[in-house]
Amino acid sequence: MACHRGGPVWLFAYGSLIWRPECTAVERVRGRVYGYHRGLYLWSHEHRGTPQLPGLVFGLDRGGSCSGFAYRLPEENLDAALNALWRREMPVPSYRPHWLACRLEDGSQVQALGFVLERHLPSYAGNLPDGVLSQVLASASGRYGTTRDYVEQTISALRSHAMPDRNLEARLKRCVLGKS
Repeated sequence: MACHRGGPVWLFAYGSLIWRPECTAVERVRGRVYGYHRGLYLWSHEHRGTPQLPGLVFGLDRGGSCSGFAYRLPEENLDAALNALWRREMPVPSYRPHWLACRLEDGSQVQALGFVLERHLPSYAGNLPDGVLSQVLASASGRYGTTRDYVEQTISALRSHAMPDRNLEARLKRCVLGKS
């Protein structure tokens, strides 16, 4: 991971960290990163699935842009916050922690820690066909619940903060209801 340039440490949340943050934040601001997009591209053998029936979780993959939240982490408990975050997000090395240029809603830019997918690892699912995603949404469940609940909670959180992900919503509708 590239070095942080000093100053406050920010975290970019694009999935479950929006609705279930791992650590307290001093500040939470809507933000967007460019060059990466949110996708259900990571197999989950524990959190949202099992080794026998893997689920899927979100990751940042190259291309496009992604809306989410930037959390400014507390300086006084930074080590504890980062350790808790690592235990949750990095139980296996499926992500590459990376400093991302994040544009905040006021137009300013910060370097925010984000979790970018490692495409070369077996846990990378990529952009699966709707038929496969439909099967995962219908049946995958792990320690923290089903893949479908995870996706629906993320969609709900994004909508409640006026940041809908229309592509994700359309994909869920197609894969769950079979409607275009």
